[in-house]
Amino acid sequence: MKILILGAGRMGAWFAHVLKNDHEVAVFDTDPKKMELIYGCQRLSQLEAIESLAPGLVLSAVPLGLTTKVFDSILSYLPKDCILSDMASVKNDLKDYYQSIGFRFVSTHPMFGPTFSDLNDLSGQNAVLITESDREGLSFFRKFYSDLNLNLFEYSFEKHDQAMAYCLTTPFASTLIFSASLKPQKTPGSTFKKHLEIAKGLLSQDDALITEVLFNQFAVQQMEQVQLKLLDLIKMIKANDREGVVEFLSDLRGKV
Repeated sequence: MKILILGAGRMGAWFAHVLKNDHEVAVFDTDPKKMELIYGCQRLSQLEAIESLAPGLVLSAVPLGLTTKVFDSILSYLPKDCILSDMASVKNDLKDYYQSIGFRFVSTHPMFGPTFSDLNDLSGQNAVLITESDREGLSFFRKFYSDLNLNLFEYSFEKHDQAMAYCLTTPFASTLIFSASLKPQKTPGSTFKKHLEIAKGLLSQDDALITEVLFNQFAVQQMEQVQLKLLDLIKMIKANDREGVVEFLSDLRGKV
């Protein structure tokens, strides 16, 4: 299959590196420095070159905020049977967008990245497939992710964003609040050190990715639930309610 990857960032370059073994891959990016990381693939910097390529699959590896804009810029250069694919961490309005343009699509979410994962061995990592996607597109990515030994989950667009608000927004927000409380001093705590390592990893991510997760349509609802629990804990501490705290901890142990 002829595959066009939009964006030569870390994930775009990684997908190009893996897919080029079995497919004819081209990468489009207007940043010459990023294109220096692309080997063994066609390098495209002009939109007109996409038409002569005639890809069967276009994979967007740009931030969520740019996905639809980049797709819009190339639609007139694509074959009508081309499949559009995104790997956005949050889907928000993508379903409505796909329905409005008339192209086939497949939406997935590879839940790994250069910061927290070893891209040379992804065994045990996770990926999500969106069930409303085109069957051929789903089949392609189901095989691709399975060959990488990923655990696969299948959700609708809405269920995906609800799940991501739970498993991404909550830890992201907690880590950001932890980071906001840091002081310029050495700290001996081992638990503190673990949290600090997580914070450094998260903050090394692109601002666009972090913002994408926080602006999930279900994020505020999830964070408000955390806020209520925090307020409960603060009230118990202020009231010196030790029995209440013990009950609170017991409830937490049952959940984890």
